[in-house]
Amino acid sequence: MRLDKYLSDMGVESRSVLKKEIRKGLVSLNGEVVKDPSVDVDPQHCEILYKGEVVQYEAFSYYMMNKPTGVLSSTEDRKQKTVLDLFSENHRKDLFPVGRLDKDSEGLLLIMNDGTLAHKLLSPKMHIEKKYLVEIPGKISEEELDRFRQGIQYDTDLVAMPAKARCLSSSEEGSQVEVIIMEGKFHQIKKMFLALSPDYVVSKLQRLSMGPLHLDPALAPGEYRKLSEEEVQALKNCF
Repeated sequence: MRLDKYLSDMGVESRSVLKKEIRKGLVSLNGEVVKDPSVDVDPQHCEILYKGEVVQYEAFSYYMMNKPTGVLSSTEDRKQKTVLDLFSENHRKDLFPVGRLDKDSEGLLLIMNDGTLAHKLLSPKMHIEKKYLVEIPGKISEEELDRFRQGIQYDTDLVAMPAKARCLSSSEEGSQVEVIIMEGKFHQIKKMFLALSPDYVVSKLQRLSMGPLHLDPALAPGEYRKLSEEEVQALKNCF
């Protein structure tokens, strides 16, 4: 792999900028300054410093974020802030969020560049459970939640797979419900509640877990961290 590509892949700078920086002598390879951007490097057996800072190569990167409300689950947007805009450190430029959380939704969001793993995690055929905390106005009944458990029709031609639903609290003022689904179509949970009653407009939607991973309570909204090797392996062991 070319030296400039190595650094570009890890989000240090663009290839064009890096070529200039390398020629200025700002990069060292295994303790020696290198000024040729095209020099071949072995990502697994080299130490590369950019402006004195070690740049470790990762073929695949995996993160957990506590997505805040008001931010888009996308890679880029010209007008609105995205989850990748919240990253404050160098990172691979091919990262993407696994699935969506609506702009006004929050909670656990996995971000990675492993397309194969992401596809499996999102496929309804894999039966990966996603748990949510939902708040709605009004009092919900067990009979209504039974419709979730049976598989509710929530759109003209869409019927949800049977979901798990558990009422955490319920009064005339409002209800908290834990919902577990194995799919994730556009606005699905919001539409499922509206299918029960037009009064059940979701006021809060927070993802608590996805497969074996639970939202890290140490992460404040907008914060993120890398997944541990054990967490990555747990995701891969789901299938």
